[in-house]
Amino acid sequence: MDSITEFEGLNAQQFGASSVPNLGGGSSSSSSSSSSSSSSNSRYENQKRRDWNTFCQYLKNHRPPLALSRCSGAHVLEFLRYLDQFGKTKVHTPICPFYGHPNPPAPCPCPLRQAWGSLDALIGRLRAAFEENGGMPEANPFGARAIRLYLREVRDVQSKARGISYEKKKRKRPQQQILPPPTGA
Repeated sequence: MDSITEFEGLNAQQFGASSVPNLGGGSSSSSSSSSSSSSSNSRYENQKRRDWNTFCQYLKNHRPPLALSRCSGAHVLEFLRYLDQFGKTKVHTPICPFYGHPNPPAPCPCPLRQAWGSLDALIGRLRAAFEENGGMPEANPFGARAIRLYLREVRDVQSKARGISYEKKKRKRPQQQILPPPTGA
């Protein structure tokens, strides 16, 4: 699966491009220099910027509007639940006959959700973007315990629903080359 996730569709156009804050670090008056610098950014940096703009727009559209300094882990959880409506991953419910089957043979009415891996990557990008945009690491709402617990729960529910467990990848240790013993000449 492409590392550019489902969130690409959730950008400023969806919320109204005119109200997206300029958070690129450059001045908005020199559009040619900021557009050339954004095209030279990596895919990760571009995705991080889009995700950050989407989250800021979400806060702006929140009722009542919410300042970033007032944002907590609870607001981030609300944002993640909001994103579920745009998900593309079928998550079978326990009453579904295909619950626990990785490749169901027929369609079912189970809901579409954001995939755990996409949410995990999104939180990582937003956590980095928060600090890059002046947030203090100890006040980072994306690093809250509630977020880690929510992601773990989503991972567990989705792995049970698909019948696939998410195992931590074992770190490969580099094999040491065995040198021949020195010859006594």
